[in-house]
Amino acid sequence: MLEETKTVWERLKDRARAEKWIIGLSAIVAAALVLAGIHTVAVLLFWIVWMAALFSRSTDTTPPAVPVSQAVAEETDLSMLAAAFHALDTPILVVAPDETVVLQNHAAEKAFGTIPANTDLSARVRSPGILDMVRETIATGKVNQIEHSERFPSESVYIVRVAPAEIGSPNERLYVLSYRDISQARRIDRMRSDFVANASHELRTPLASLRGFIETLQGPARNDAKAHEKFLGIMHEQATRMSRLVDDLLSLSRLELKSHIAPDEAVDLAPLLGHVRDALSPLAEDVGVEISLVVPDDPVVVQGDRDELTEVFENLIENACKYGQEGKMVEVTLSGGGDAPAEVSVRDYGPGIPAEHVPRLTERFYRVNVEASRSKKGTGLGLAIVKHILTRHRARLLVQSEIGKGTVFTVRF
Repeated sequence: MLEETKTVWERLKDRARAEKWIIGLSAIVAAALVLAGIHTVAVLLFWIVWMAALFSRSTDTTPPAVPVSQAVAEETDLSMLAAAFHALDTPILVVAPDETVVLQNHAAEKAFGTIPANTDLSARVRSPGILDMVRETIATGKVNQIEHSERFPSESVYIVRVAPAEIGSPNERLYVLSYRDISQARRIDRMRSDFVANASHELRTPLASLRGFIETLQGPARNDAKAHEKFLGIMHEQATRMSRLVDDLLSLSRLELKSHIAPDEAVDLAPLLGHVRDALSPLAEDVGVEISLVVPDDPVVVQGDRDELTEVFENLIENACKYGQEGKMVEVTLSGGGDAPAEVSVRDYGPGIPAEHVPRLTERFYRVNVEASRSKKGTGLGLAIVKHILTRHRARLLVQSEIGKGTVFTVRF
C-alpha cells in the first residue's frame, strides 16, 4: 500500500511538472479575481476544484491493455524487418492477409516505383499469375514461386517467390513477396545459343573450302608449286574471313548483353567523324572514292559511348565506300545541336538498293547480293551491329535508296 501511495505521489509530482504553466496561469487568474473583489473563499474553492479535475485526469493507475503492447511489439518487429529488407538489392514487398502492401524496400521502389502503404496489391501488380500465387499462399500458408517476364521499360525476367512470415503475435502473419532478377542469365543463355547457331551456319562454308584445299595440296597438287601458292592465298583469305566473322559475332553478343543500359558519356560528334574519315581514307583511295565531311561550327554533343559510335560510323562509311564506289563520292553530313536533334547522314552515289531489301538490311547475315558481299569481305553482320548500338543509344537508323541514284543512311539521335 505504501509503495502504491508513493507511486501515485510520484505521478502527481510528474503531472505538476508537466502542467506547471497551466497551474501558474490558473493561480494568476485566481489572484486577479480576488483583486477584482470576488470573495476569497469562493475563488479558493473554485481553484481547488479546477486543480482536482486537472490531476484526476492523469492519476489513473490502470496498466496499459495487452493489445497495445502487442501493437507496439509488432510495430517494432516491422521496423526491424524494414531496416533489414532495405539493405537488400532484391525487390521485396510485404503483404498483409487482406492483400494490402504493408512494406516495400528500396530495391522494389527503384524497380516498380513507390507503392503507398496499405495499397491493394492488385492495384500495382497486374500479373494474374503473381496475384493468384499470393492468394494461394495466404489461403494455405505454403511457399510458392513462379517465373514472371516484363517487357517494359526493358525486357526483364524474375523468379517471384512468396512465403509466410510471423511478425509479432504467432497468430498474425504477413507474406514476403520477393523478385529475383534472372534477366542477365537468360540473356547469356540466349547469346550462347545464338552464337552457336550463327557461327555454325556461317563458318561451314569457309571450313569446307579450307578442307577441300588441304586435301588437294595433300593429294593431286602435292608437288605443284603454282597450286601451292594459289591455294595457300585462298586459304589465308578464308581464315581471315572466319576471324572477322568471329570478331563480329562476339561484338554483337556483347552489345545484346548490355542493350538495356543507356550510355551516359558526352560525345562531340564532329571530331569523332573527322577521326573516322581519316582512318578510312586509305580504304577510300584504294577503291577510288573521295570522302566529303560537312560539320557545323558549333559542337554537336550526344550522350553515348565513343568507341561504339566510332564503330557505327566506320561501318556505315566503309559500306558506302565499298558498295557505292561507282559514284566515286561519299558525303558525310552532321547537323543539329542545341535544341535540334543530332543527325548524321552518309550518302553514296552507287547503284542503290531495291525497295524490297531495305526493311531487312539490319537482319543478321542478310545480304542484298551474297557474291558481292563476300567479294568485298563482308560478314553480313555490320548493319546488325549498327542497329544494336543505336538501340542502346536510343537512336534510329533511317535508310533511303533509289535505284541508279545511290543510298542515304541517316542516324537520328
